[in-house]
Amino acid sequence: MHHHRVFLDSSFWIAFRNERQSHHGRSREIVTRLFQQRAQFLSTPFVFAEVHATFSRSKQVRDQIIADFWDNPLLHMAEVSHHDHRAAINLLRQHEDKSYPFCDAVSFVIMARCQVKRVAAFDDHFRQFGEFEVIS
Repeated sequence: MHHHRVFLDSSFWIAFRNERQSHHGRSREIVTRLFQQRAQFLSTPFVFAEVHATFSRSKQVRDQIIADFWDNPLLHMAEVSHHDHRAAINLLRQHEDKSYPFCDAVSFVIMARCQVKRVAAFDDHFRQFGEFEVIS
């Protein structure tokens, strides 16, 4: 298990990059603490797509998001395979009583494959899934 690796969910990134979000201050505190712990970060192109879409109308923030995800030596962008897609679809079918979207199901699969147990997130989906320590 990689204790110093933390998955960064789109709900976290959006709060971190949007000063008007209710969790913005908390996201800044979490980043400071994770840097002090020398954490390494994990995310996926699906999370990037969600965050990028949120900020697509603001060139300055959009450019920062691109740099956050693609130019950051502390962030590993996990490759998502066809097998990962199928596993995520199976999770959605098995947990149809839950409200998490496909992007989060892919994140669950990637976290399990990469043995990452901690996630920075502000929505309830990772808690609903129940297998990860949620940092929020």
